[in-house]
Amino acid sequence: MENKKIYRIIDANLNRLKEGIRVAEDIARYYFDNKDLTIKLKIVRHSAKLPDEFLEKIITERNISTDVLNSKTVLNSEKKRKDLKDILISNMRRAEESSRVLEELLKLDDEVLSDNFKKIRYQLYNLEQIFFTLFYFFKRRINSY
Repeated sequence: MENKKIYRIIDANLNRLKEGIRVAEDIARYYFDNKDLTIKLKIVRHSAKLPDEFLEKIITERNISTDVLNSKTVLNSEKKRKDLKDILISNMRRAEESSRVLEELLKLDDEVLSDNFKKIRYQLYNLEQIFFTLFYFFKRRINSY
C-alpha cells in the first residue's frame, strides 16, 4: 500500500471490529450463559487478524493525538443506551461496518485478506440474528413469570 494513511484506517477498523465482537461475546457468555454462541463469537474475533508484518505497519502509523474525532468527541447518541439489546445492536453494527471497511481497503493490497473480512461480516450477520432470537425468547420467559 502506497498511502500510509490507509494503515490508520485499517488500524482503527480492526480495533473497532474486535471491540464490538468482544462486547457481544461477553453478553452471550455472561448474560445468556450461551456457550455455543460465545465460542462462535470468539472464533470470529480470533479470525479477525492480519499478518504480523502488516500489524507492525498499522501500529507504526497509529497517531491518536492527531485524530480529528478523538475520544473527547462523542455524539449524544453514543453517551447513553436504553438497554442491553441496544448495546448489543450498536456493537454488532459497529463490528459489521468495520469488517466492511477492512474488506474494501484490503482489496488494495491482498484479496485473500479482503475475503476473510467479507466472511467475517456475513458471520456477524448470522450471529446477530441468533442474538435477536435469544432476546425474544428471554423476554418471553421473563414475562411469563
